[in-house]
Amino acid sequence: MLLLTTSSLTWYGLHRIFSFAQKSGYTGLDIALGTLNFDLWDEDYISELSKEFNMPVLSLTAPGKGMSQKKLEKIMIMAKKISVQVVTVSPPHITDKDTKWFWKTLLRIKQDTHLSICVQNVEPKFLFFVIPEYRNATFTQIKSVTGDTTLDILGVDSSSSMDILKAQGMLGKSIKNILFSDKHGMKRGILPGWAGGGISYLPLESFLMKLKTAGYGGYITLKVNPNEMWVWNTDRVLQNLEYMKKYYEKHFQKFNA
Repeated sequence: MLLLTTSSLTWYGLHRIFSFAQKSGYTGLDIALGTLNFDLWDEDYISELSKEFNMPVLSLTAPGKGMSQKKLEKIMIMAKKISVQVVTVSPPHITDKDTKWFWKTLLRIKQDTHLSICVQNVEPKFLFFVIPEYRNATFTQIKSVTGDTTLDILGVDSSSSMDILKAQGMLGKSIKNILFSDKHGMKRGILPGWAGGGISYLPLESFLMKLKTAGYGGYITLKVNPNEMWVWNTDRVLQNLEYMKKYYEKHFQKFNA
């Protein structure tokens, strides 16, 4: 199923984002929770929009920094109210004072609910070249927390021995959601298939075909840089969303494994 995350259309209000997703034929939305948009944290308003546009919110993605037990509890209240299927968190950031919400708490929530409580991979970054920004963030570690993961394509360090095909192989059936986009050099969050000839800079087409062959039944969520969506031009936003839906159908939905 193809989802759209709200972070791809930053600067638009939720009402417009729901409208874009509906007009473009997406299956549902991922709400990327941040600190600058209070509407994103209003489960009642989100439920109203979901009913108005007949567009389910199937996924919530927690902030990458500043998480706490209190925020996690709020997210789980939202998840129950909105009836999402997937909740994604990042490993604790080095600046996070409260880390008790990770490990045992996430596992307990997973055991007490029907939800997929996913830990996502994050791009390896270091302070002073030696101190990891995120704790417990290796692929083995994120897979071991709850058994559910979200694979963020941009979080795979292609300059190392790891690539997206290896990452997919390592996480395997634990993957419940994929944050999907392309990157090239310093450019990140590019629309897939824009490298020329309908292909991507990363081997995304092979990645999708491998997913289909493996019987992947989770979500594929478009997460691109808002500038790549041409957010200042509503016609181009719709064109880009429709383009991505056709790309998804060609390389995944209609691909015969």
